[in-house]
Amino acid sequence: MRLMFLGDVVGRSGRTAVVDRLPALRAAWALDFVVVNAENSASGMGLTGGIAAEILAAGADCITLGDHAFDQKEMMSYISSEPRIIRPLNFSRAAPGAGVKVFPATRGRKVLVAQALGRAFMSRPYDDPVPMLDTALKTAPMPAVANAVIVDFHAEATSEKMSMGRILDGRASLVVGTHTHVPTSDAVRLNKGTGYMTDAGMCGDYDSVIGMQAEEPIRRFVTGMAKGRFQPALGEATLSGVVVDTDDATGLCKAIWPVRVGGRLQQSAPEGCAIPA
Repeated sequence: MRLMFLGDVVGRSGRTAVVDRLPALRAAWALDFVVVNAENSASGMGLTGGIAAEILAAGADCITLGDHAFDQKEMMSYISSEPRIIRPLNFSRAAPGAGVKVFPATRGRKVLVAQALGRAFMSRPYDDPVPMLDTALKTAPMPAVANAVIVDFHAEATSEKMSMGRILDGRASLVVGTHTHVPTSDAVRLNKGTGYMTDAGMCGDYDSVIGMQAEEPIRRFVTGMAKGRFQPALGEATLSGVVVDTDDATGLCKAIWPVRVGGRLQQSAPEGCAIPA
């Protein structure tokens, strides 16, 4: 299978780019399954039902969230009515929705998607993600139950993300980090066959400070004082993420490529693929 994961969608610029570009990418690159992290898509904080519907209609099979999962209060009820959205499995025992789910893919195949939050340098002490992900992956081991497994690890520390990749090596098709909004250059097939990338980056305007208009973040760094709330940058977005090809016999990664489409960053696509105009 060919799987694509797109990193954190930030504001109107990011979600417009996903809605406009994803249908053509899905067709041109023969994508079998697409996951989009959309936890910053509503004014930079959270997700709404309307935005979720737009991203799913554009060709996403699953939407993941993160530490801003429920910043938009409507998501507390909406997530229970839309099974294609998952939140971090270690967010809170009281949180609605699910942190792991098996989804249908092309030609009758199945993909398990799981998400967890890291704990280093995060805003509050989430439950330990390691045993929770271990249990989640046991629910649908590949290739016996799931033909592929994607883990979105939403974390701040690169070392914690790299550790999680090696902990899950051989049990997932792809372990990809989100949250920091900056794409890393370490897309790699690990020793036991799992595709790994420390951070997928963001789908947003890179003429910014991690997707936000630069003035307020810079003011806070320089003065230590806030004058207003962060506002998403509105320039042309770059879609940032990763594509993996998997072996149907094992579910493991055969090849992995970083993806960057549109906007200011150097463009990148799977080997042999053109970026649709």
